[in-house]
This record gives sequence, C-alpha cells and structure tokens, in this order.
Amino acid sequence: MRDELLAYKPVVLSFKKQKKNGIWGDGILGSGVMRTGPAKNVGTVSQYRYLAELGVPTDQRGFRLADRILFRLLSRDEDPSLLFEFAKAAKGSPELTNWARNQMRQGATVALAAAGLIEDPRVRGAAHRIASDISQFLRSEVVEKLFLRKGSRTILHPEATPPTLHAVAAIAYMPSLQRERAGFVERLCAFLAAPAPKRPYVILLGKRVVKPTTQLLGDPLVADSAGRTKDLALALHWIELLARMGMLSSSQTAQRILGRLLSECDANGVWNPGGLRGLPKGATGLADFAVPLEIDAKKLEHRQSDVTFRLALIARLAGWTLEYV
Repeated sequence: MRDELLAYKPVVLSFKKQKKNGIWGDGILGSGVMRTGPAKNVGTVSQYRYLAELGVPTDQRGFRLADRILFRLLSRDEDPSLLFEFAKAAKGSPELTNWARNQMRQGATVALAAAGLIEDPRVRGAAHRIASDISQFLRSEVVEKLFLRKGSRTILHPEATPPTLHAVAAIAYMPSLQRERAGFVERLCAFLAAPAPKRPYVILLGKRVVKPTTQLLGDPLVADSAGRTKDLALALHWIELLARMGMLSSSQTAQRILGRLLSECDANGVWNPGGLRGLPKGATGLADFAVPLEIDAKKLEHRQSDVTFRLALIARLAGWTLEYV
C-alpha cells in the first residue's frame, strides 16, 4: 500500500512541483492544492496537509524539505525571505509584517501537528502560545466590541486576536494540550458556537488593509433548516475538529449538517445521496486539503468515498461504535 500511495498521481505531482527551498506554490498560506495539474493559490501548508491526509510517510524527502521551512517559521526567524507571499505588501509596514509572521506560524503549527509531530517541544510550545493569545482575547473586553468604524469601512478592533481555522485545528490535533487547558477549550468552543457576525469587515494593519480569510468570529458553518450546506468540505473538516475536541454537541449547525449526512447513508453506511454527479467540494476552498482526497469522479463509489470516510472518522473520534461490512 505504501508503494501504491507513493505512485499515486497527486503524490508524484506534489513532490515533482515542490521547489528546492521546500515550499509549494508561491508561499505558505494559500488554500489551493495541486491534485492533477495546475491549481490556483497553492500554499505550502495546504499542500503539506493534503499529503498528510493521504497518509504519505513523513520520512519522504519532500516532507523533510518542507519541515525545514516550517520549523524556521516556528523559531520566529526574522529573515525577510521568510515573508514569502507577504514580502511586497509588508515592506515598510511593521504591523503587517508581525501579523503575517504570526499567521504563518499558526499555519506551520497545524501542518506539523497534522503530520503527527504533536509531542515535538517546538510544536507544543507554538501551540501553547497560540492558545494563550486566543485565551487572552476571549477574556478581554474586546470580545464585546469586535468592530470599529473608520471612514466608510468596518474594521476589526486593532487589539482583537480572534482564533483562526489554523489555530483551532492545531489545538484539535493535540489532545495533551486540550487536557492541560480544558477550561480554555470550553470557552473557545462556546465562542465558536455563537452565530458569526454577518457584516463584512477588514483588518487594518498600520496603513495596510487585509481581508479576513481564516479568522473566526463565531460559527463558520452555514446550513439551512434541513442541514444542507454549500461548503461540504469545510463542514466535514469543522465537524471533525469539534469531534477531536470532544465538543461536537457545542454547535447546533454542525449537528444539523451531520444528521443530514448520516441520513443519506445506505444500510451499509455508505454515503449515497440522490443525484451525486461529481466529487464533493467546498465553496470557500478552506478545506481543499482534506476533501476530496479522491481524484477520479467517473465511478459512483469514488464520488462517495470521501464523505463516507469522513463520517466514519468523525464517528470514531466521537466514540461511536462502528460496524465494518
């Protein structure tokens, strides 16, 4: 199986397109993933996590090359070359520089944790710093007033350090951290269970403006009353993270989506919704690294495999009893 996995087309392509310095694409935080050919906005963290999700052995040279960059990001190395996609925009802006480095450290932390390095002291230290920053935000008065008006724009409060999707995922992958900071995890999940503000906003960093991408100001899931969602990939990833933290019951939206997906499974536990003509995808691209892992949409079983696997994984993480047929 190892040989077959290493010969799998997306894996071969990933290692072929990796640059000599260990990165993929043009930087660190792009959400795109290379599967069968050219892709937009490819980032090292997403591509690394995609390979980890596939189960590619971490002793491969491509992983080791990427590890060098990711661990340098964790070390708070201030080498200007480590700004990657933010290098041009951050020039002359210490506020944007600091923000970008922090975002990339969060991405590096979750990538390394997803690859199984959860007991590495560098990864643990980075994860605890992330948790401390979020904890301070959750205890502050800023939570009650997240936005300010500046001209015609709504901006995030300059002192706000809300959780990001990368930060939550890093915490979810680290059970020891959750045990050590159980009260914090409960506060975090309570914050993320509340409806997210609907008003559009930007992040003001000095004189530079950044659009939010992975920032979370509440529940990231959107679904109708029947549990239908336009971003199935993100929904599955988020529900998995909640299950890893033992907080699946904290989100009504997650439970509604999960209930619908489970109702669409056949007697053998295979996800089998009506009119399935393509691979499941996400509208935002935030979970492209996780869904789909399958690349061939020709056969029905291939179109079913990703969601079926995720549902089984969520069930196992939630402590449910599974029957294999």
